Amino acid sequence: MDNNKKIIIAIDGFSSSGKSTMAKELARRIGYRYIDSGAMYRAVTLYALEHGMILDGGNVDTTALTAALDDIRIDFQPCADGQHTLLNGRDVEKEIRSLRVSSSVSPVAVIPAVRHALVAQQQAFGKERGIVMDGRDIGTTVFPDAELKIYVNAPAETRARRRWLELQQKGDTDTTYEQVLENVVSRDHIDMTREESPLRRADDAVDLDNSDMSIEQQNAWLIDQYNRVAGA
Repeated sequence: MDNNKKIIIAIDGFSSSGKSTMAKELARRIGYRYIDSGAMYRAVTLYALEHGMILDGGNVDTTALTAALDDIRIDFQPCADGQHTLLNGRDVEKEIRSLRVSSSVSPVAVIPAVRHALVAQQQAFGKERGIVMDGRDIGTTVFPDAELKIYVNAPAETRARRRWLELQQKGDTDTTYEQVLENVVSRDHIDMTREESPLRRADDAVDLDNSDMSIEQQNAWLIDQYNRVAGA
């Protein structure tokens, strides 16, 4: 492969496995654009919450949300602290990371119309290549021909603790570890059993269990994978 040819890097895996952190850093190091597909589903979920489309018991008003999809515009804006998610031009980065959104995102993400709409947007982001995108179905559905696919995994307890500590650092001292673990386990089940684009390892993906890796070791491993593929 020509070293000057930009590639698509797809990073898939379970929730709170560190996909976004590693994808952002890899994109920064190699000069690619980072696309957080999970943030896109969270933004749609926030829209649904704000417009009364998520009912008591967590049920989603699928008809209303489907009708509104053409009015939902999602983009990303570089900021001093990295990248923020924009929902119809509004910075919603803080809101979409809340447990309120985390608890509702899986029922929204399983809706076929939502997935089709966001996959189309994600594929549009990738037209010029030179992107790193993370999610659940990037290497299997969004970019099945991506030159480099990574599949990240770690035990639910490890991922829940990471997520809980992240919330603590952001000032959320009300959410307990047990609540986060329950949310992680529930999302794992939904992600793997949904009918539309379930989470699964692409046949040509490279496995990464980062349970016992430092951030530095993880980043070095990813750079090695990129150089292996982009320099081939």
